[in-house]
Amino acid sequence: MALTHFDTKGDAHMVDVSDKAVTARVAVAEGHITMAPETFEIISQGKAKKGDVLSVARLAGIMGAKKTPDLIPLCHPLAISKVAVDLTLDPDLPGVRVEATVKTTGQTGVEMEALTAVSVACLTVYDMAKAVDKEMQIGGTRVVLKDGGKSGRYEA
Repeated sequence: MALTHFDTKGDAHMVDVSDKAVTARVAVAEGHITMAPETFEIISQGKAKKGDVLSVARLAGIMGAKKTPDLIPLCHPLAISKVAVDLTLDPDLPGVRVEATVKTTGQTGVEMEALTAVSVACLTVYDMAKAVDKEMQIGGTRVVLKDGGKSGRYEA
């Protein structure tokens, strides 16, 4: 299988999707950010100095999905029909689990938008709590579901 973002000369290019069918498409991505137990308590109790960490990170993730083609050079600008970003406090990490669902009806998928939403939400949690914990770690970012289009359904 060849990489689709390179032409026959090996130069990067945007994939031509004009011959692809317009179909309903969805992608779900997940990730997490781990932190010190004290940081987890500050966030879970709503005592972060910058405000409501989870609400701000949710909005940032939604904005990130919408800005994906501005950040990833070969992504197509898409008419996104839905972005949902869910942040869940997980004391077992300790930290925050993030899941993003992105939907569209179009000629290409929304995996990159879902991954960007998760990444930006995690980065926002880091930004809002870095004053008390510079050792937070972001990880586990991956696509867990992709459906629609010629390649069909993928589930992790």
